[in-house]
Amino acid sequence: MMVPLTLMILGVLAAAMAPRVMARSDWPDREPVLALWVWQCVVAGVLLCCVLAMALSAAAAWDTVRSPVFGFAPRVVVEAYALNTYGPWAGVLALLLAGGGAWTVVALTREVRAARARRRRRRSELLRRSPLLPGEDPRGSRLVVLEGDRPGAFLLHHPSPQLVITTSALQRLRGRQLDALIAHEQGHLRARHDVLLHCASALAAGFPQIPVFAAFRDQVHRLVEMAADDVASRRFGRLTIALALVELNEDSGVFGPCPPQLAQVPQRVNRLLAPAARLTPGRRLRMTAYALLLPAVPLLVAFGPGLHALT
Repeated sequence: MMVPLTLMILGVLAAAMAPRVMARSDWPDREPVLALWVWQCVVAGVLLCCVLAMALSAAAAWDTVRSPVFGFAPRVVVEAYALNTYGPWAGVLALLLAGGGAWTVVALTREVRAARARRRRRRSELLRRSPLLPGEDPRGSRLVVLEGDRPGAFLLHHPSPQLVITTSALQRLRGRQLDALIAHEQGHLRARHDVLLHCASALAAGFPQIPVFAAFRDQVHRLVEMAADDVASRRFGRLTIALALVELNEDSGVFGPCPPQLAQVPQRVNRLLAPAARLTPGRRLRMTAYALLLPAVPLLVAFGPGLHALT
């Protein structure tokens, strides 16, 4: 049972160390897209450890699972894993991990349904406040203007993306600031940040006792906004998008004493006004490659005995 135990140890180490390492690093704010990639590799590595350990444990515990797992693998490969020596703990571990996998699917399904319900409520509210004209296609307009005293803007995703903005926001945003805001939301749309946010929220809600998933959710919510800020700033300048953020949030109280979850806006503004130097292209490439090792190592551990037996 060495391979499943090794995989579980690797998963626990990655889940425990990655949030601490990322929290102590100063580069994620400079490279939010790279940081998102690293976080996804961390979570993928942890989940791969669990899935592979479950598959090997189940194959050792039950013959009905062994055939699908090993498929047409040669006999020497099956013997390399010494499945008959795993003992009774193999079935227990497989059941525990299978239960965790099933709960992950339930949490993700619940998150997707909740997101769809929120979208339906928002679209219903939008139609109530901005009714369609006779013959107007509800999916034809990509920009919807709402009468409102408070500045606000948000993106409605499927089935047809729409940017909703209030008249107060239009009055506050000057010149290219509106274009920068639209570019920010388009950055979210092109990168499919909504899918990433749903997955992060589902894992954190499904496994609140596992810190890596809670850290993943919190960091993803912060990093996707920074990544979209960078998309807008490359076209319209950092000052433009910073001023747009100030205008939209000036009356919401986020620029004074506020809870930590609301402090992201002033942090984003400060980041835009005083940008730190980006990492060199070589260092970004190396960190991208290093992040790939996080999901690659569990695969090497799981397939190592079989590959060694074939050589």
